[in-house]
Amino acid sequence: MAARVLRRAIQQQVCLHKVLSSNIRVCRTNVRMISTANRLLSDKLFSDKHEWVTINENVGTVGISDYAQDKLGEVVYAQLPEDGTELEKDDEIGVLESVKAASEIYTPISGTVVSSNKAVEEDPTLVNKSCYDKGWLFKLELSDTGELDGLMNEDAYNDFLKTIE
Repeated sequence: MAARVLRRAIQQQVCLHKVLSSNIRVCRTNVRMISTANRLLSDKLFSDKHEWVTINENVGTVGISDYAQDKLGEVVYAQLPEDGTELEKDDEIGVLESVKAASEIYTPISGTVVSSNKAVEEDPTLVNKSCYDKGWLFKLELSDTGELDGLMNEDAYNDFLKTIE
């Protein structure tokens, strides 16, 4: 009888160990996902028109914010600028259409378009699924880095959102 009780206790410990190990793996995965999301946001600058930009050397990658994609709804069509197009800050450069409405896209900085996201033109829902990663809209070579000073960091943008909600 004691052997049976001991065997059962060992089996329960093994089961508990498996559950704890599994939960630790899930927690580590969640921490990595949160860390990646924070990193993706931390280097972004935002406009008051809800576009974001990240800078890598002298090239800016532009997209729309999570707030903007949420307000827009499911995006079904994207018209993006052509490569080589010269843009001035706040130029209207394209359109995102959703099941709810159409919304113009503006450039938060001046420059020359070096690449539009063809994946978004083929699958506009990428804007909804991954607006800060795969759902970027276009890249441009900056012509005036001083314009970056007029954009908001993440904290300032979040404060700005509180004033419009």
